[in-house]
Amino acid sequence: MGTTTFSGPIRAGTIRTTNGTTIGTDIANVGYVVMCQDTVQSLAGGALAAVVTDIVIPANSKIVNCIIDLVAAANATTNISVGEVGGNANTIINAVASGTTVGVKALGAGGGGTLEWGDTGTSDLRLTVTSSAATNAGSVRITVMYAQAFNTTVQP
Repeated sequence: MGTTTFSGPIRAGTIRTTNGTTIGTDIANVGYVVMCQDTVQSLAGGALAAVVTDIVIPANSKIVNCIIDLVAAANATTNISVGEVGGNANTIINAVASGTTVGVKALGAGGGGTLEWGDTGTSDLRLTVTSSAATNAGSVRITVMYAQAFNTTVQP
């Protein structure tokens, strides 16, 4: 299957502006398409010391969700964090416990970074992944979902 690349942002809907009160006729229904990027990082051989990823979130985007998925079992629990490379080095996800079984991990109260989620700012963000403890096995898939250029225009 082929792929298509847009410079974004992508918005979808049939009515751009509200000029009445009838749903489906004259109330705006345009919204932003949610994008995602992901990376898989090995937990084997020791703690990750801020491994720079290929995840780059475009400027002025709004992060709407982050998923931590242990895709290969770890032999010991480690805390996984995701942050910004350089600049302010803001934390996107703070210390989510990996556990030792595969599957998606809940962000819970330690998810952190909610202010960073609201607006990524005027520069692209390149992300890093860190883990707090050495493990001899396991790998984690980090998926970041965002609405591109969400903060630069009047919302629908």
